[in-house]
Amino acid sequence: MKKAILATKVGMTQIFGEDGTLIPVTVLQAGPCVVTQVKTKENDGYSAVQVGFVDKKERIVNKDAGGKKEVIHRHGVSKPLAGHFKKAEVSAKRYIREFKFENAEEYALGAEIKADIFAQGDKIDASAISKGKGFQGAIKRLGQHRGPMKHGSKFHRHQGSNGACSSPSRVFKGKGMPGHMGCVKVTVQNLEVVRVDADKNLLLVRGSVPGPKKALVTIKETTRALG
Repeated sequence: MKKAILATKVGMTQIFGEDGTLIPVTVLQAGPCVVTQVKTKENDGYSAVQVGFVDKKERIVNKDAGGKKEVIHRHGVSKPLAGHFKKAEVSAKRYIREFKFENAEEYALGAEIKADIFAQGDKIDASAISKGKGFQGAIKRLGQHRGPMKHGSKFHRHQGSNGACSSPSRVFKGKGMPGHMGCVKVTVQNLEVVRVDADKNLLLVRGSVPGPKKALVTIKETTRALG
């Protein structure tokens, strides 16, 4: 992997292409991400670049542990994390992720990764946590069919039969049922970067990207190039 960045979802809009066609796009605030650690095979057993994204208030990050054991507080941040940012000489960040770049050793602490790492026409994979839908029935959650809607029918949006009667006399494991929908990691592959605004660190990606507005989105160069 050579290209990757963290972004937040701004929303959707539409633009016109050079040939006048209307293109639906998702606007992403991509970076700037700051390198907080460079991992090497000698020290860590593998090569990777750790980046931070979105500034965080210093008072939320716990200060030096002072020789005490690592403790996770209500903010979800461990005490040594403040020292981690201090060592990299960067401000505290809300999100920390790792990217296994092929040229990870070439990055330096404090270096910035901006939206211009991608170019118009690049193919990317976008990953994010999908919108939560709460508890949903089998029709909306799994696309199952409804019953007759005529007068007298007592079966409209019910799931229907879940298994056979005498054999095997049970419901198979994995049977689709009503339940919680959404709030899972979703990756959409082979999206196209339509436009890059390097000054504002914006990426315009053709089509939809998972997650609600302001969601954290991980953008990587695609691993599945389609024709």
